[in-house]
Amino acid sequence: EQPDSFQRIEQIFQEQQTNKIHIIQSTAAERISKLKKMEAWIMENRRAIQEAIYADFRKPKLEVESQEIFVILTEIRHAIRKLKKWMKPTPVRRTLPLILTRSWIEHVPRGVVLIFSPWNFPFLLSIGPLISAIAAGNCVMLKPSEISIHTSRLIKKMIRELFPEDEIAVICGGINVATELLKYSFDHIYFTGSSEVGKIVMTAAANNLSSITLELGGKSPAIVDQTANLLDAAKKIVWGKFINAGQKCVAPDYVLVQENILSAFMDLLKKNVTNSYGPDEIQRAASPDLARIIDDRHYQRLKNMISEAAGKDYKIECGGIPDNGDRFVTPTILSGNNLDLKLMQEEIFGPVLPVIPFSTLEGAIEIINQRAKPLAVYIFSNNRQNIQKVSKLTSSGGVCINEVSIQFTHPNLPFGGVRESGFGNAHGYFGFKTFSHERAFLKGSRWNPLKLLYPPYTSFKEKLTDILIKYF
Repeated sequence: EQPDSFQRIEQIFQEQQTNKIHIIQSTAAERISKLKKMEAWIMENRRAIQEAIYADFRKPKLEVESQEIFVILTEIRHAIRKLKKWMKPTPVRRTLPLILTRSWIEHVPRGVVLIFSPWNFPFLLSIGPLISAIAAGNCVMLKPSEISIHTSRLIKKMIRELFPEDEIAVICGGINVATELLKYSFDHIYFTGSSEVGKIVMTAAANNLSSITLELGGKSPAIVDQTANLLDAAKKIVWGKFINAGQKCVAPDYVLVQENILSAFMDLLKKNVTNSYGPDEIQRAASPDLARIIDDRHYQRLKNMISEAAGKDYKIECGGIPDNGDRFVTPTILSGNNLDLKLMQEEIFGPVLPVIPFSTLEGAIEIINQRAKPLAVYIFSNNRQNIQKVSKLTSSGGVCINEVSIQFTHPNLPFGGVRESGFGNAHGYFGFKTFSHERAFLKGSRWNPLKLLYPPYTSFKEKLTDILIKYF
């Protein structure tokens, strides 16, 4: 697949600018029809989606089905059921000085929007925001990742079959194509990816005063205290960390474990790795249930991270790097407490799990707050005070209590970060709002009491203003 030319990008952008006047007037029924076409295409092409993602990084079929296809279909069906309600004007209560007016809010389309999607969940994170953008009545230019090339080709095929390019277009290419897209004055930009690239996108958006949503990442911690159900916590953390080979923005990045349960919890983590992926490194390397690392650069980054940690205070409890030329990193668990290494300074984004002991909850909270604000905090505890303390004294996009990662799949919850992990929300009604402008309407009447304050100003009007300030 050849990258799209700059000339084609300009042509599509101009065509969508012309066409948006028609698209923004689309009815709920017309938008629902588009969503149903997407749903039908996905149902008919499940196998093709599985094969494309497998070709990119050998993601297991069940993970594609449960983590990408099912979540997308849930999002589409939720939007189909709720869209008419979302599009209805929202009445606003009157205030006493404006008692004779009528006010309401309408969610109007932004216009022409740009979506950047990443490689780690290449179908889910492309089609998810696209659903919200279509539901909100926009024209869309979608730039999928050039790294997950097989999935990007399939997405381009899907959109070509379903939509004209002056409404929805997929733009393929690398950094130069992304840079060219950012020169255009989009009505909104939605970016999912790393914080480093997010800063570049935000700077470009500022040049055009385009509104922007950033879905980034960060080091999402899990805290396990002595009151937690250790077996349940270990199972969930192993699952949440190692699906998709840890290449997931909501994966638990590291685990803080109360020191008096560290040994027992470590045994349970290793037992669950064995139960899930095999009893030794050879069998785990052959497991069909483990994805591969997306490319050589990310593989080498993880390899260096583990090597540095193993040479400086960390013990490899299980795993390591089998040198099989397959970009495979076996599920790796390390224990230690050196917080200055790359392992604890950078988002890991791979199947490598540091386990750090803590003696007091305040100490664990301090470790979290010394780092950039994460996308999620995972609390495993049965102590209500501990749960409240961690929730109140940390800042993150979301919180899961005795669970990991599944908050992403809930269409009635806003999904998004805070500061370094991003801003703005996705999913369901919150995604619809992201791609809409909340437009305020006020209808007046002939009998507006505020006319009493029009010039010329008199002592009576000064007294009236004084009454308003004191009593209204």
